[in-house]
Amino acid sequence: MANLIRSAKSGCDWTLNELDSYNIHLEHQETLEFFGVPVLPDPAVDPELLQQLEAEDMQQDRNAELINLLDLAMLNSTGESAVDDFAVELFKLTGYVRRNRVARTRKDLPLLICGEWRHAKTDVCIVDRQQNDILLLVQEEKRLEDREPLDARAQLVAEALAAFTENNNSRESSGLPPLESKVMPGIVMAGTVPTFFKIPVTQELVTHVRHGTYPPTPTIAAYCFPPVPRPARRRSDGMKPLDNRRQTLSCYEAFKTIFVRSNTDSKASICPLGTL
Repeated sequence: MANLIRSAKSGCDWTLNELDSYNIHLEHQETLEFFGVPVLPDPAVDPELLQQLEAEDMQQDRNAELINLLDLAMLNSTGESAVDDFAVELFKLTGYVRRNRVARTRKDLPLLICGEWRHAKTDVCIVDRQQNDILLLVQEEKRLEDREPLDARAQLVAEALAAFTENNNSRESSGLPPLESKVMPGIVMAGTVPTFFKIPVTQELVTHVRHGTYPPTPTIAAYCFPPVPRPARRRSDGMKPLDNRRQTLSCYEAFKTIFVRSNTDSKASICPLGTL
């Protein structure tokens, strides 16, 4: 892998080849191992979201709006903006976004790769306005065929590298020392179906990407799928069925702990996989 040809590519052009080129590996973990819990927590949402299937059956306007956005995000004809809109509203209802934490769409991040400036553009990200930090990244899988969203995963890793660098630039501008490492939480969305990621980023890895060289230390990014009852139909069913909805929202609740812990650890040390 060290002999692979590396070139300056924007995040949207990253594939598995870029991951191989920089010694980055994706590791699937079972749900409970990934979240580090004995059982998934109950979703902290309005009960009617778990009991009523359709938007028209909701008593609360905000719940109806979420399910309407869910329905739109599952239609191929509505384009990627519908998935982004759904993700933003879901983050609001599940408590990821509040006060100084805001959701932004299409945020453009500079990415220095192989000595040239390129860009990594997030579909959705959560930003802490008080600290000026990017806290969580969302990349949509644009291809909804029956296969794993491999390119979207690589694109998410590129965004994690760019966000880590952007956060460190903000720290240095504020007179704070840059972080040597941080686990960036991320999500790949295939319609309304999330895949959750923990992406460890180090200054060493950023330096190798900047110079286009092969890192001797491997980077292991862990991911997991929600444990829905019908995994073969995970994409086609999405979060529409109530049993899928409950399991997926439970995963969002468990991921919130990783999200908060990753962004409150002042040392930002990389924990071994499974200990977050």
